[in-house]
Amino acid sequence: MKGFRSFLMRGNLIELAIAVVIGTAFTAIVTAIVKDLVTPLIAAIGGKPDFSRLTFSVNHSTFSYGDFFNALVSFLIIAAVVYFLIVAPVARITTRLTRNKAATERDCPECLSAIPVAATRCKYCTAVITPATPATPATR
Repeated sequence: MKGFRSFLMRGNLIELAIAVVIGTAFTAIVTAIVKDLVTPLIAAIGGKPDFSRLTFSVNHSTFSYGDFFNALVSFLIIAAVVYFLIVAPVARITTRLTRNKAATERDCPECLSAIPVAATRCKYCTAVITPATPATPATR
């Protein structure tokens, strides 16, 4: 029982639970935006007032595709928000932080393991390696 309790109290599990709750709330907000703002705007242009009632019939079977259209628009909005508010800024920050970072490791030509730049012998395969020449900083 102690192991189960420690599993439940780990930080990752709590963070995941919080992410699910916030994601669910965010989904409700986006669904409301699509249902109450985007769909009526598209409907005003297209002439249909309610997409959820869009259907077609084949051999007396009715297929409702309006709800699917609403879900598709919701997905695209969520994907755009996640990309433009999370993925793109983090990628820019990561690029900016690693832009001028000096290399501290290189690959061993024999076993392809990562070794320090100044190493003369690989610590994994013990191959003798010529030391790398230090790169000169680029002038601006």
